[in-house]
Amino acid sequence: MSVTSSQPRRPRSGNRRDEAARLAVLHAADDLLVEHGFGALTVEAIARRAGVAKQTIYRWWPSKVEILLDTLIEDSDKRLPFPTEEPTAESIRGYLRRFARFLARDPAGKVLLALVAQAQHDPDTARSLHERYLGPRRARERDMLVRAVDAGEISPRLGPDIAIDALVGPIVYRALTGSSIPRDLVDTLVEDLLRPRSA
Repeated sequence: MSVTSSQPRRPRSGNRRDEAARLAVLHAADDLLVEHGFGALTVEAIARRAGVAKQTIYRWWPSKVEILLDTLIEDSDKRLPFPTEEPTAESIRGYLRRFARFLARDPAGKVLLALVAQAQHDPDTARSLHERYLGPRRARERDMLVRAVDAGEISPRLGPDIAIDALVGPIVYRALTGSSIPRDLVDTLVEDLLRPRSA
């Protein structure tokens, strides 16, 4: 006969182990991507680097793309946050400068560029990248611009969706082609697109 304790159950240590293993997989994936590129990245290599069984990875993720998306989402939230204050031309400029640094210097920026490149010839990657990362992030960028317009902080000639493309596109293009992203590029984009000169 079993006795039921009235005390609350203690949390199982397995949850902590699972979280440690999950983080090890995410870190291994972006490290290996930076070291060897998307084409050479395999689930087997991620498992070896993370010190977990390959079956464990496949139980949590269906593909290496989904692993990379998880690490991209988590790292972007930490290292490429949106301005918390009411948006202005200056706070948008700051966000774009951080985005340029993210693409040029951060391992997660390399993950984003690799997924964008892979999405050009893999519809499944394109769909996941848009649904999980690009779409939600674009919605927040659009909201940032719309709120700045409503507050009278910026006066773009372009609508918010095209304005986002015009602001972000040149930065992504230079990063994809391995070119440097000069600081005055962001300054010029902000001045010309968000604060157009009077006729």
